[in-house]
Amino acid sequence: MRLTLRGVHVGAAKAHPSSMRIASGQFSAGKDPQSNLTAILDMMTIAARGGADLLVLPESSLYASNEPPAVLAKVAEPLDGPFIGSIAAAALDLHLPVVVGLAESNPDGLPYNTLVALDASGAVTAVYRKVHLYDAFGYQESSGTEPGTVTQPQLLTMGGLSLGMMTCYDLRFPESARHLIDAGANVLLLPAMWIVGPGKEDHWTTLVRARAIENTSYVVTANQSGPLATGHTMVVDPFGVVIANAGEAPGMIFSELSLHRIEEVRAKVPSLANRRFAVVPLKG
Repeated sequence: MRLTLRGVHVGAAKAHPSSMRIASGQFSAGKDPQSNLTAILDMMTIAARGGADLLVLPESSLYASNEPPAVLAKVAEPLDGPFIGSIAAAALDLHLPVVVGLAESNPDGLPYNTLVALDASGAVTAVYRKVHLYDAFGYQESSGTEPGTVTQPQLLTMGGLSLGMMTCYDLRFPESARHLIDAGANVLLLPAMWIVGPGKEDHWTTLVRARAIENTSYVVTANQSGPLATGHTMVVDPFGVVIANAGEAPGMIFSELSLHRIEEVRAKVPSLANRRFAVVPLKG
C-alpha cells in the first residue's frame, strides 16, 4: 500500500501542553487480517516519525468487506487477541497511543463493532462499542452485530484536551456527539467505513462539519478509502474549518489541535452555553 502523506515532519517537536499533534490514517482494509495489520503497523511507524501524540485508524480495520454482516462472527477477535496484541506491542515500541476499530468477539452473542484506545504503553485505556448500527441504504448491520449499550463515555485526556469516541453511522445522530460533549469532550474522534453510494460523500463532509460547528469542537475522522468507502478522512476545527483532508487515496494527515482555539471559538459562538435542551437516552 502506498501512502500519501500530508504535514509530515520527521522528528517533529511535541505539541504545547495545551495542544496536541494528531494523525489520522486512511487505508482500505480487506478480508486478510494479517495484511490489514501490516498496513496498520506501517502507518504507526509513519505517525510516530511524524511526531504524532495519537494515531486514529478507521472502523473495521481488522476485516472489511461487502459480505453480509454474519461473516464477522467468524473473524471477530477478543480485545486480548492477536490483532490488538500486535498493535499494543507496536504502541509500546513506538511510544504511540492509538485508536482503532475492529469486530470484537462476544461470548454471549453476536460480535460488537468496537473502538479500542491504547496508550503509549500498549494498555487498553478506553473501549466504545457502536450504539447506532448501520441499518440503512439496504444494509442490515444489526443482522450480524450486537449494538453497544449507552453508557457514560470513556474519555481520553491528552494535551489538555478531552477526546471522546464515536463510530461511522453515529455521525447521523447529533445526540451521539452531544452525549460526548456533555461528558466533557472537546474533541470528537470518528473512525468510520463510510460506504460509497450516491450522495454519500456529500453527506459525510456535511455531517462532519455540522458536528464540529454545533458543538464548537474538533472532529477528527479516520475513514477507509475505496473501493468500499468514500475516503476523505478529515479534521475539522471548532469553527467548521476543514484543516486537513486525505482525499480519496490511502494516506495520512497530521493536524495540530489547540485548547486555545476551542476557547476562542466558544467565546465568539457560545451556543453550548445558550442551549435550552438536554440529551437523554430513549427507553426501550
